[in-house]
Amino acid sequence: MMLNSYDIIKRPVITEKSMSAMADRKYTFIVDIHANKSQIKRAIEEVFGVKVEEVNTARIMGKTKRVGVHVGKRPDYKKAVVTLTSDSKTIEFFEGM
Repeated sequence: MMLNSYDIIKRPVITEKSMSAMADRKYTFIVDIHANKSQIKRAIEEVFGVKVEEVNTARIMGKTKRVGVHVGKRPDYKKAVVTLTSDSKTIEFFEGM
């Protein structure tokens, strides 16, 4: 099954750490758990029109949560930290804010 670029990139990660990394041209995204680094690179370049230098990925296991007697588990996900090349334009998440 071939994923398109919009299926691979789920959403950006907006945290203090990821915001401060944006100054160093590093952007963090939640991506499809089955996507590999080359697919992620191609998707970011296609969707945002930027040049990607490197992609670092991490598989995050979902936490176990309980409410009373019911025990559930948050889904596992994959996080990608994308570094842009120095001559690439930046990705703007907050144009409309």
